[in-house]
Parts: sequence; C-alpha cells; structure tokens
Amino acid sequence: MAVLNFTSREFRDQQAHVFDLADKGEKVIIRRNRKQSYTLVPIDDNDLTFTQNLEERIGMALQEVKQMREGKIEELSMDALLDEL
Repeated sequence: MAVLNFTSREFRDQQAHVFDLADKGEKVIIRRNRKQSYTLVPIDDNDLTFTQNLEERIGMALQEVKQMREGKIEELSMDALLDEL
C-alpha cells in the first residue's frame, strides 16, 4: 500500500475522492505548506464514545488511585506503571 500525498488545495478540490481512498484503507497524507502534514484516518462511533468496557476500566483505575492515596495498596512509580503495560 502506497502513501498518497495531497496538498491542501488538492484535498479541497478532490475531497470526496480522498475520503473514499481513506475509507478503502489507503494511507492519505495532506500537506499544509511545507511544515505541517496530517494523516486522514477513518474512525467509527466506538472511537468517539466511551464503551461500557472502557467505563469499567476507568472506574477500576480510579479505585486503584483512591486505594493508593489511602495507603491500602502500594503506590507505584511511573516506571513501574509503564512496565505493567
């Protein structure tokens, strides 16, 4: 799969076509002057909303923070937390 580059002017002129390319999985880069570029990536509703699973995981994380602050569980360093990932 090739990377498809468009200037901002080309993107404006061919918007529907460029969106179709991104929808089909093509990697689309839109260049704005020489210093800035953007990637066009399709997303769906799950990318914009909190799923039940995500809400539960956030709740569990908040509980862990509360327990750490109360001294009920060991407070981990940032390095230790990252190592768990």
